[in-house]
Amino acid sequence: MVDAATLAETIERRVASGVMTTWLESSLGRRIALVSNGLRAMVLLLQHDDGDPGEHAIDPAAGVGSSGGFVLDNGQVDEYDDRETVPMGEALRIVVSLVSDGVPPSDASWEVDR
Repeated sequence: MVDAATLAETIERRVASGVMTTWLESSLGRRIALVSNGLRAMVLLLQHDDGDPGEHAIDPAAGVGSSGGFVLDNGQVDEYDDRETVPMGEALRIVVSLVSDGVPPSDASWEVDR
């Protein structure tokens, strides 16, 4: 298993080099996606069912507004409400918890889309 610091550094290097989407697997076997624009990230947790709408990290304190520049694997560039994304540092903290524990940190704001 990868340690937390190595995982966070690897994702940061990927984003810095322009690879804005990272796919991982949690310790419980669920898929994790992190899609970033460099400053913020959409963090998704999906069951292995391709039709699963999943769940994602949210930022209730973000207020009104949106950010663009979220580059998907297929090259599509999306814009998301800031409430639907989290700052990059928080995204890394959440992803590390998902990979190691299978669940987001207990203090992370989370929305289930199922």
